[in-house]
This record gives sequence, structure tokens and C-alpha cells, in this order.
Amino acid sequence: MAAEAVIRFATVVVAAATITAAPALAQTNDPNPQTKIDCLDRTNAASADCAKDDGVEEPGTGPATTGAVFLPALIVDLFPNPAEGGQAPLPIPDPRRDPASGALPPPTPPANTPVIPAAAPGGPIVSPTDRVATVPPRAVIGDFVPDEVLVTVDGDAGTVQQIAAAFGLEVRSERQSRLLGTRLVRFGIPDGRPVSVVLAQLAADGRTRRREPNHVYSLQQAATIVNYAFDRIALDEKAASGENVRVAVIDTGIDDTNPALSGVIAAQFDAMPDVPVEARDHGTSVDGLIAGVGALKGMAPGAKIYHARAFEGGKSTMDVILSALDWAAEQDVRIINMSFVGPKNDLLGIACRNARALGIALVAAAGNNGPKAPYGYPAAFDGVIAVTATDAKDALMPQANRGAYVFISAPGVEMVAPSGAGSDVVTGTSFAAAIVTGAVANLFHVSPERSAEGIEKALAATAKDLVPTGRDDDFGYGLLDIKAAETAKD
Repeated sequence: MAAEAVIRFATVVVAAATITAAPALAQTNDPNPQTKIDCLDRTNAASADCAKDDGVEEPGTGPATTGAVFLPALIVDLFPNPAEGGQAPLPIPDPRRDPASGALPPPTPPANTPVIPAAAPGGPIVSPTDRVATVPPRAVIGDFVPDEVLVTVDGDAGTVQQIAAAFGLEVRSERQSRLLGTRLVRFGIPDGRPVSVVLAQLAADGRTRRREPNHVYSLQQAATIVNYAFDRIALDEKAASGENVRVAVIDTGIDDTNPALSGVIAAQFDAMPDVPVEARDHGTSVDGLIAGVGALKGMAPGAKIYHARAFEGGKSTMDVILSALDWAAEQDVRIINMSFVGPKNDLLGIACRNARALGIALVAAAGNNGPKAPYGYPAAFDGVIAVTATDAKDALMPQANRGAYVFISAPGVEMVAPSGAGSDVVTGTSFAAAIVTGAVANLFHVSPERSAEGIEKALAATAKDLVPTGRDDDFGYGLLDIKAAETAKD
């Protein structure tokens, strides 16, 4: 009877996914809303200005294209119509049976079995145990890898292999995640089942704690004079310093030979070593705006950057980003800069909460997808400082995301920043986030004892209010005022 219930449950999910699915909306960072050219679409990119192939928009050009990077190609129709010709549905594995012996596992513990207790205040947050009966079928939104799921598993490598065999999956990677506090497994789906179906099937196995799509995230550059940020955020350029402050950046690869990054990079980590490095401009600009030296001085010169490469072709996946976050947490950093946006993912939310519990300040781009765009994550998670972009006159960047999650505004329109080629003019909430990260590094430099929570409250309390009055969906609390935040008490 239990096996029949699992089959009926999965069948309902397949039907629901087929009826309710809609094509995923691709991210766009084009600064000109009237001219939208997708260089990943070969049908309309032939005559566009898509000469560069690093996948990240370059100043003065439209979106770039790449013919070698595999990540963008994974964004496809994830809910195809039922197979034609009366093809029989794929068999649904019985997740209860051991694949080797065929034996059923021991009975499920009673409902009153104690659950792992919550962490003490200030400590890491443990992902709660899911109860199969309370996991409803759900549609999957946002771009994601169409033949993979991410699962946290109770057990060792042997348990992971048993789950893979029982559900007809492939183990593509597994590791112990520091921020998730458990084993994270990336399962491949070799037989074409929709991700939503596999997530529902895995929900029936008590050894799986969290089950999520491997979502795709996009860098938030809206590429289009002197860096006016110091003046607008009330930071004395001569006194600015992030000395002895460790900052992690999760972004593209970088050009560490750029003079602006001389002595700035303390360590690098490649979260996608099997993908050739092609894009370097975006990460170089973000690092330079935070802690650049020389002619292209950043907000916090002297800060040490721990740079994790997690993007290529402007894209990354949840699995890669989580790997980069774990590495960053192990470097004892005070701040993590995340200049990218994607859909809500519970695993990312848990990682962010646990990073905050470790005392790390989190800064993220609010997004460049326009006033009607959905909330962008990780910026929209609690405890993450969501940054929108303003220009030299404190006007909002037109293509910025809006929403109650927007926390603060900072310069991010037409700023000079280092790039792989030397320097360029850049625009986007990515770069506004870098400005805020550098400003926060100044606060930690002046007062190392300050907490991430205290700094967040100080930024909110001292921001320069912009129209409309009070916190709003456009500017958040207002324009960053670092001089006032420095003197504010936690």
C-alpha cells in the first residue's frame, strides 16, 4: 500500500507540473530597456555587438556571448509536454527498498521522536527535519539545471549510494558543508524525469533533509568620471582604510595582474575548476571597488580579499555557490560580497543564516531586472544587506529591482573601476554592493569589536533619507552615510 501511495503521489506531481508550468524568465542586465538583445540566442545575436565571449557584459556593449561555457545552455524548457505516441511513463522507484538486497528498511520512528534541537542563540542554525506528510507538491520557479537536484542527507557515503540506487539517480558530487552542517549531495537525473517529480519522490525518504533544484544565478552588471562614491557616501578618501579586515568575494575569475589589485588578493579559490576561465572583468571590478590601490583606489584599501571564482558566462549554480560560501566561511572573513541574483533557494537561505551566526556581514546586489522583477536572492534573505544603485545625483538606477527587501542605496551608475583590460566605466547593483562592502570594511577597521548585526542597524539608522520619506521599496533606508554610521552606537 505504501508503494502504491508513493506512485500515486508522484503521478499527481507530474500532472500538476505539466499543467502549471511556465517558461522561466531569463535574467537581463541591458541598461537600455528599449533594445534587448540576447547574445545567448544565436538567432538574434548574429548582427549584435556580441564580439567578446566572456559571457559578462562589457562597458559600452550589449550582453556578451560564449560558445564554450556550458552553464547558460542548461536553461531550457524544464516542463516539456507529455511524450507523444502513447509512450509509457518512466518507472517510479520504490525508495524504501535497499537496492542490493531488496529488503525494506526498519520501520519509520514514531512521530514523537525527538527532533535535533535548535542551536543556541548566536550559534549555527541547524536545518530542521522535514516531515514527509507535510511536504506538498510545489512548482519549481527560476532557472535551474534541468537534470540535477541538491539534497542534504543524513548518513555517510554508503547511504548516499543507497539513495541514488533506490531512486535511479547518479551521485555527481558530495561533500560535508560547513554552513549547512550536513552532507550535501548533487544527484543527477539520467532518465529525464522532471526535477519537480524527483524532489517529490525524495521527500518520501526520511534520510533526506532538504531537497532543492540546483538553481542558476546571474551576475548583476548593467555595463554601459571619476569615482564619485567617496563623496556621495561621506567617506574621506584620504582616511579610507580596510587594513586587517578580511573580505570574501564570490564572483567571476579576476585579473590579479591588474595594478589596482597589487597586494590586495590574499587567497583564491576556484569553485568550478573543470570550466575554463574566460570572464575576468566583473570580478576584477568588484574587488577593485572594494579594496583597489593606486590610481583606481577602492573604498577600503588595505583590506585583504579572499576571492572565490564561482561564475562563468555570467552564470553559476547553487551547488557551486554553496561551495564558494563554505570556503569563504573557512577563511575567517568579516564580510562576504555577493554581487549576483537568482531565485529563492532554502539551502542558500540556511547558509546565509549560518554565516551570520558566525558573525559574518553579508552584502548582496538587489538586482538589475526592473521595477516589476521578483525579489532577488540572496539579497532578499533576512540578515543580508540588499544594495540598490544610485547615480552621481542620488537618482535610482532605472533598471534596479524594487521591493521591501531593498535595504540601502549606494553609488553604482557609471563609475570607473579596474577591469581585465585596465579600467572601464561600469554600472549595476553589483558595483553598488561592492561600495557598501568596502564601506563596511572601514567600519570594521575602525571598530573591530563591532558586530555584523550592530553595523547593519547603524547603516539603517544613519542612511540619508531619499524621496519618498522613510524606508521604501526603491531606496530602502536611503543613501549610505558612512561618516554617520561610524559614530553611531550599536
